[in-house]
Amino acid sequence: MKLSERMPRLGTETAFEVLVRARALEAQGREVIHLEIGEPDFNTPDYIVQACIRALQRGAHHYGPSAGLPELRQAIAEDCLRRRGIRVEPDNVVVTPGAKPIIFFTLLALVDPGDEVIYPNPGFPIYESMINYLGGKPVPIRLIEEEGFVLDVDGLVRSINNRTKLIILNTPHNPTGGVIPRDAVMEIGRAAAHHGIPVLSDEIYSRILYEGEHFSIAQVPGMLEQTIILDGFSKTYAMTGWRLGYGIMPKALAQQIARLQTNSNSCTATFTQLAGITALRDEGDEVRHMVAEFQRRRDFIVNGLNEIDGMSCVMPRGAFYVFPNITGTGWKSKPLADYLLEEAGVACLSGTAFGSYGEGYLRFSYANSIENIDKALRRMAKALAEARPAR
Repeated sequence: MKLSERMPRLGTETAFEVLVRARALEAQGREVIHLEIGEPDFNTPDYIVQACIRALQRGAHHYGPSAGLPELRQAIAEDCLRRRGIRVEPDNVVVTPGAKPIIFFTLLALVDPGDEVIYPNPGFPIYESMINYLGGKPVPIRLIEEEGFVLDVDGLVRSINNRTKLIILNTPHNPTGGVIPRDAVMEIGRAAAHHGIPVLSDEIYSRILYEGEHFSIAQVPGMLEQTIILDGFSKTYAMTGWRLGYGIMPKALAQQIARLQTNSNSCTATFTQLAGITALRDEGDEVRHMVAEFQRRRDFIVNGLNEIDGMSCVMPRGAFYVFPNITGTGWKSKPLADYLLEEAGVACLSGTAFGSYGEGYLRFSYANSIENIDKALRRMAKALAEARPAR
């Protein structure tokens, strides 16, 4: 069967590939500490689970509107006003099975072959994958480690030209945990507004923030009608397997994104959407407690990584990832990630899984217990002390 010419341009998400390799080692009787996958290790709060059960018991088994249930879209609009100070209407919201379709649909709707898309590098690999798949031109903007992995704002602004069709931002950032400061978001917003360029703002980690308050580019004057906010329930409410995300965008674009949904997924599962309403409206202390525990783990793993010979790690301000510099070990990123999995039983990701500027780094998710993180740190220190670098 001959594939289309565009299929080889489609990338992947390495975290799932490493997870498969780690599971294969576990099937052989090996103990593996999982620091590779980007999902909270907490269970979904019980009040959300019970809401889903009630929805199923009451017959929420059928199709819903492609854009999402009106009552969930209303709850999302209310949440946007409460948390971002942005007033939107349900018609600005499209609910999707997970937040990733918002990346997929936005690029499908806005990017033609040859169009340029500006995005962070290292960054979530699906950005670059989809730009390439559609025949667009990726324009990566480097993150600056010395400034806490903040986007090179001057470089971004200089990259804008008449072929730029979209800017992608992500804050807090995967894989580094970096946060774009408010003044930098303002500067990017002013440049985007001046040139009339839409921004896809990936804010999936906006609630997992350890200092300050989240500031969305949609809050910049003139940017609400040019911004697509990506958010969802997976990270904030530990609902990765529920597949429930959404986008907030101009109404005219929302109509087109809903058409893409009709042509692909039809709609998002009704019972998960009803649970999502409860998640937003009946939230207790669960999110705050989870973030506090992530902060405790963050401090622990950063201190531990900085004690390993050849590694250095800046303190992330959000999300649940660290992105240590490993150039002092003498290893390249991919060989070291493979070695730590095979020899130390520690699953992590090569920095190059997030783009070419990720060489010289590894990504660890600290969505695991302090006990396991401590064991992983000790195993890595021992393995590095015993090994010769693979160049």
